[in-house]
Amino acid sequence: MSTAETPTQHVALADHTTLRLGGPARRYAEATTAQALVDAVREADDAGEPVLLLGGGSNLVVADEGFDGALLKVGNTGWTRDEGLVEVAAGQNWDGFVEGLVAEGVGGLECLSGIPGSVGATPIQNVGAYGCEVAESLVSVDLYDRAAREIRTLTAEELGFGYRTSILKGTDAGVVLTVRFNVTEDGLSAPIRYAELARTLGVEIGDRVPAAEAREAVLELRRGKGMVLDADDHDTWSAGSFFTNPIIREAQVAKVLAEIVDVVGEDVRVPRYPAPGGTKLSAAWLIERAGFAKGHEGPGGRVSLSTKHTLALTNRGKASTADLLALAREVRDGVKARFGVSLHPEPLLINCSL
Repeated sequence: MSTAETPTQHVALADHTTLRLGGPARRYAEATTAQALVDAVREADDAGEPVLLLGGGSNLVVADEGFDGALLKVGNTGWTRDEGLVEVAAGQNWDGFVEGLVAEGVGGLECLSGIPGSVGATPIQNVGAYGCEVAESLVSVDLYDRAAREIRTLTAEELGFGYRTSILKGTDAGVVLTVRFNVTEDGLSAPIRYAELARTLGVEIGDRVPAAEAREAVLELRRGKGMVLDADDHDTWSAGSFFTNPIIREAQVAKVLAEIVDVVGEDVRVPRYPAPGGTKLSAAWLIERAGFAKGHEGPGGRVSLSTKHTLALTNRGKASTADLLALAREVRDGVKARFGVSLHPEPLLINCSL
């Protein structure tokens, strides 16, 4: 992997993921330009060597056995802005990018503040929080097509965005190099759509506020849920929300809701939200109502649900990936047994599964 920088042998994935879990990779290198990234992937492909792309490591669950291939750090950074369009390198830290835009008086992405990881990872799973999704602002991406061996530009429409997904999720066929977003230059946020955020800001749904105020409110809410990285806080030793909110197909909604009501009673409100093709339920609510409280411990107390948010599965300091997966299975199976609803993991699972 001569075209990438800082080649190293046998690095531990645990040193490169926010969960601080994962065994060794055979080789590690960092590519600090888009061309170096393309060259490094092409070189590995030519050698028949498996490649695991690494951004911020915030969405990876890697087996204790590790990854028998090249761990390639996407290290190109920086962005340029031309009126309402900003072009940003895939390796740029996402929250550093959002913070920089807000400091420049630029709005549109502030509700996605505090999300760990790199810019290039955000379109893959259509990152979203507090009523906003990447898909709403994204214009296009440049990516390296590994099969065609060429750089291509895909528009937002071509990326096939859905709830926490795109055509890039679950495949390593395309390597994101650059992402472009539409932003606003009036210093105001995107319209506030999330009720909890609106209450925190003291505004109505649909209002716009100074982007800096929206960012601080989002960060405050995320810190309260252990969703802002802090090396001293084990509640942040996680991959963020481990399960996506389940979407129930329209034809099944009445049946599923009836089964839930049978368990919790008719006087309990079941949180639900409109979603394409059906109704979205709250995974956190289902987990808690299935008997898994904040801080619920897995094997040996080495892993637990966050003490601040039941959607985060956390490493309490001495965990293994096997410990984490055991807890994930317990929660998934418990929700299924109690409510008949299947939960699915949001992070990318490398050489392991539920």
